[in-house]
Amino acid sequence: MLDRLGKVLATTGPISPSDARLRRAQALAGQSEIGMEIARELIGQKLVGQQRVALKYFQSSTAAFAIVAARNRLTAAMSSEDILRCEADGAQAYWKAWHELPIMYPRVDLPRIPDHWKKFGSRMSALTQSPRLAVNPPNAMLNYLLALAQSEARLALAALGLDPGIGVLHKDTRTRDSLACDLMEPIRPQVDAFLLDWLTKGPLRRQWFLEERNGNCRLMSSLASRLSETCEIWRRAVAPFAEGIARALYSRRSATERGPATRLTQDRKREAKGIVVGPRAPAFGPRESACQLCWAAIKPAQKYCKDCVPQVVRKNILKAGSLGRQNTHSPQAQARRSETQRRQNTALKAWDPKDHPGWLDRTCYEQRIRPLLSLIPVPQIMSAIRVSEPCALSIRAGKRTPHPRHWLALAELAGASGVTTYSG
Repeated sequence: MLDRLGKVLATTGPISPSDARLRRAQALAGQSEIGMEIARELIGQKLVGQQRVALKYFQSSTAAFAIVAARNRLTAAMSSEDILRCEADGAQAYWKAWHELPIMYPRVDLPRIPDHWKKFGSRMSALTQSPRLAVNPPNAMLNYLLALAQSEARLALAALGLDPGIGVLHKDTRTRDSLACDLMEPIRPQVDAFLLDWLTKGPLRRQWFLEERNGNCRLMSSLASRLSETCEIWRRAVAPFAEGIARALYSRRSATERGPATRLTQDRKREAKGIVVGPRAPAFGPRESACQLCWAAIKPAQKYCKDCVPQVVRKNILKAGSLGRQNTHSPQAQARRSETQRRQNTALKAWDPKDHPGWLDRTCYEQRIRPLLSLIPVPQIMSAIRVSEPCALSIRAGKRTPHPRHWLALAELAGASGVTTYSG
């Protein structure tokens, strides 16, 4: 039972027989490696979901790559603080993509709609500097949906004989179900996607919301009742993760025991009847190699799957091109080009065609010298006539003919390679 603010008033559901050994393992998990594995997996799944939402609904590759970078740092996290820091880095990019999301209303309601209700805005309320006490309709709806998901998470944990208040990631507090909050993390993007579908498919109505004097936006009973019908969705979403946590805790007790009953997904009952079981509860432990973008299975030496490689290559090319343009237009680059031009102009003015050997004409260069340059290393050509590497490559390939003042040096370079030069 929830009020219109999303505050849980009471919960009721099936409670399994108490297993003291399981609850003892749960209490010790916060200070053990299994607790870190569970926390990494929960936050990792959350970041995967946020990445998919950012790409599907906002087409924001910037947010997606920032979330991928945060997820990649999870493997090196040594404490719950490190894991929460990775989560915060991903959330910062994720919610930034939401900020300018427009919110639709019927035309007749627009005169009564405040400006800050017309877009999603910040996830942090101006009243509390946290998501609590939302100041616009979309944030109020999201808070209510998350409260429903938290209630289902609490019921799922209680049904498995776990204590919803003893978490592995969220710290213990007097009035919070920390493990239920942990269990919510991987399904938060699913809640976000549900809200985005609602916001993009139709307008919100002014009569669904009430704004209090302090600016807090609340849901009216008609909308709260409709949102409450989603409880079954969140019950199915949290079930495999709850069973995954219970199984991970059982694995630290005894390797010979079969593990906890699958009261939520009924996987074992379906297996006994020969029914094909759907997606199993996630395994909390070291993961196999996975694509850093879509999380698909890949070979250990790879970073991305074949479907994501073109996207990564394109982004790297654009990034390299942007960096190259910045470097070529920097003051240092301009100064180097000016110095090169001065040196070349000075050498050109000092060159006297009368000192040029008569036998060394263009025909001699094209027929006798240029073919031999293909055998000369590029650094030697660069050093002999003091040109850049691209210029030396073009000269060696025959795509560029150097100034006549360089022909003699190139002829000597070719002759130094053991080939007799043309002497007229």
